Amino acid sequence: MRRTLYRFLIELTNGRFTSYLLRKFAQSRLSRAIIPSYARVFKIQQGEMEKELHEYRTLHELFTRRLKEGRRPIEQSADIIISPVDGVFADAGPITEDKVFHVKGKNYSVADMLGSQEKAGTYKGGTYVILYLSPSHYHRIHSPVSGRVLRRYTLGRKSYPVNELGLKYGKDTLSKNYRSITEVDSAGKHTAIVKVGAMFVNSIELLHRNDELQKGEEMAYFTFGSTVVLLFERGMAEVDAGLKPGQGVVVGQRLAKRL
Repeated sequence: MRRTLYRFLIELTNGRFTSYLLRKFAQSRLSRAIIPSYARVFKIQQGEMEKELHEYRTLHELFTRRLKEGRRPIEQSADIIISPVDGVFADAGPITEDKVFHVKGKNYSVADMLGSQEKAGTYKGGTYVILYLSPSHYHRIHSPVSGRVLRRYTLGRKSYPVNELGLKYGKDTLSKNYRSITEVDSAGKHTAIVKVGAMFVNSIELLHRNDELQKGEEMAYFTFGSTVVLLFERGMAEVDAGLKPGQGVVVGQRLAKRL
């Protein structure tokens, strides 16, 4: 019953019109009035921001803020995979031979997430990592590996919450939400960087258009909090055993070791 009610309420509030209104407000000068309270409620780390709080003209500018130079050093070792975002380490584990992974008691299809069985086949027997961004986090996305971009594409239309309740009660949120996917060939092994929209966040802006990516290079940004799912080909990554669900991570931090 609770799951049905949750989904019904989200359907009522997650149409294009409500998303449009929220986005227009966040991009308007009217939103500037709530920036101080937003920063206080979400405990924004103002000392890390590129600009002073009063210099942001809209809430959207604050959402998509950059950080001061040098605030996120990148682990440069070639055998280290880094976190692409500031966020919370939500989960990690194996992708089965059936191209499925399990989160919060649910099965997620890699074929649904990537849009085809053919693409999913690359990652069977591999590893997944889920990183969640709250409204308080820095929202820019960086590459976890260096490599050659194979493809960029988007899938899905609506987006449901990807927080704890969304993963528990939502319907295939990670594999059905609006998502922007970048696949990279990194030294002969494939990585899929899946940027998943959250409710009201069908705005994932791509910044990188070149054929090559460098580890730590800025790729895109979310307009609000959301989630990044990383898929690694079999035999590519071993996630650090010290990472625990709910633990905070930052851009450039060691996430996994390359095998």
